[in-house]
Amino acid sequence: MKETLKPGIRYEHKFTVPASKTVPALYPEAEEFQVMPEVFATGFLVGLLEWTCIKALIPHLDWPREQTVGIHIDASHEAATPPGLEVTVVAELTEVKGKKLVFNLEAHDGVDLISKGKHVRFIVDKEKFDSRLSKKTK
Repeated sequence: MKETLKPGIRYEHKFTVPASKTVPALYPEAEEFQVMPEVFATGFLVGLLEWTCIKALIPHLDWPREQTVGIHIDASHEAATPPGLEVTVVAELTEVKGKKLVFNLEAHDGVDLISKGKHVRFIVDKEKFDSRLSKKTK
């Protein structure tokens, strides 16, 4: 981790929602999802929030050796977003506690605030992480 990794880092990420990120696409094998509205799925929204935090951190880590994994998320999903709208996520690093990183998040689709919340990530050494993970699959 670099000396520049400090609270106050802000990052804005924009993403246009495709049909492939709607509720029916979340679990194609789930019949229940197939009859639900074609709007940005909460599961994909969570991924977008995480992606924004990752992008914010890359310049401040020894990437790709150092990476981060999500360990907690508490985010609302306040408004539906149809495909074609651009979602803007703003992430701000508010705390650095050793390897634990805390972000405040907001997302807007150009019409409504669609999400706000907090996300916690943890810095890992990718090689060590992968080594520990491989023990689960043996």
